[in-house]
Amino acid sequence: MTYQKAKEEIIESSPQKTDAGKEELYLYSLRKMAEENVENNRTGLTNLHNINSFFYLCGEMIKQQPDKKYGVIIMDIVQFKAVNEFCGRDEGDRLLRFIASCFDWYENNRPDSYACHIRADIFCICTSYEEVEELEIIVREIRKKITDFPFAYRVQPSFGIGISPERAPAISYLKDCATMAMNSIKGKVYRTYAVFDEKMRSQKMRERQVENDIVSALENGELQLYVQPKVDMRDGRVIGGEALVRWKHPEKGLVPPREFIPVLEKNGFIINVDEYIWEKVFAYLGKLHREDRMLVPVSINVSRLHAYDEKLAETLIRLREEYDVPPEYVPLELTESAFLEDEAGMYRRMESLRERGFLVSMDDFGTGYSTMNMLKNQTLDEIKIDKEFIRDLEKDKSRIIIRNTIAMLQQLGVHIVIEGVETEEQKSFLLGCGCTDAQGFLFHRPMPVEAFDALLLQQECEYDRTK
Repeated sequence: MTYQKAKEEIIESSPQKTDAGKEELYLYSLRKMAEENVENNRTGLTNLHNINSFFYLCGEMIKQQPDKKYGVIIMDIVQFKAVNEFCGRDEGDRLLRFIASCFDWYENNRPDSYACHIRADIFCICTSYEEVEELEIIVREIRKKITDFPFAYRVQPSFGIGISPERAPAISYLKDCATMAMNSIKGKVYRTYAVFDEKMRSQKMRERQVENDIVSALENGELQLYVQPKVDMRDGRVIGGEALVRWKHPEKGLVPPREFIPVLEKNGFIINVDEYIWEKVFAYLGKLHREDRMLVPVSINVSRLHAYDEKLAETLIRLREEYDVPPEYVPLELTESAFLEDEAGMYRRMESLRERGFLVSMDDFGTGYSTMNMLKNQTLDEIKIDKEFIRDLEKDKSRIIIRNTIAMLQQLGVHIVIEGVETEEQKSFLLGCGCTDAQGFLFHRPMPVEAFDALLLQQECEYDRTK
């Protein structure tokens, strides 16, 4: 039943009520419906509240006792996918049920507390407190129980504690604060937890500003298509490009991607921005095609959130047909994280697009722990070797690893592009390994699409003169 239909039926059933009374009855009825559904909104594996009932219960608790202080503790397991791969899914589920029992204990034994199983290995608890140290004690207690749990794999939990000085804060805000605190220690094995602090609060405010500004940025054309050329290192000829987004804010000027892309990935708006840039790429290549100009591939980035986007293939096929662009001229660049969200679903979508002529490129090759498994399991047309891979060429070991990695990829028959080439030494070494195609500041920085077009036009003119 929709919100409006429920309201109309309740109001119609009480004709003698005043408008205020009707609204009060309506709200009471909705609350009763929500309360009755709470028990149905538990996760099957752990029987903890799911995120919907957790938000509802905590929201009601905070509303009824607004003068108390509330905090959220969130936890996930470092590289939980490796736990499942090493121990098996059944053992992984056994671990998750035990962790759930640790969180559930506080819901049953600590006043003003609710526990939640968000998804996979991510759990959280909301509770009232007097001093932050109370929340830190809970973290230490849960961590000790998990550490002492008899298990074949060393389990490393990470925690974030979200707090707010505001009276009656929104539960979603506390959860976001806890998540930000937890993410601040990822990769720091010497730290178990972090508490949301003033520095994070300032960052959160910047994120809110990005969220507020991004819709008008799209409407007003502030997000612009930039392209970083890909070149043949043997002669410097432009052989393609990678589409990038830049934000020219009317007051702040050029906003660095690192300040807005992570925010958009968190709130899901990156899908809108991706599709906005994709359309600009197809429109540009369609223009070249209509004008009978030389076409070069311009790859587009597909974010990890597209792992859940059932309309991904439909969108790309529509753009291809609308702008009459051969699909091989719009390679799809994905990072390993795009597959980690929904590996089977993303494999299926990519294979469907490959059948329709699109090419699939793995970006940032060599930076993820499961990259080799992905290379073995997924059909790829192109590999982009990450710039970190070629940074230490003065070391003999680095040269051996790079040389043999390139040889392996060549044997697999995939096209190779080296990212981040910045020195003549790197260029010479890579050419010696038989690798010709690259991106990097040694050749070109990212540029507005108009500048990229001028570069191509100049190259076409030079080609015509040599004919």
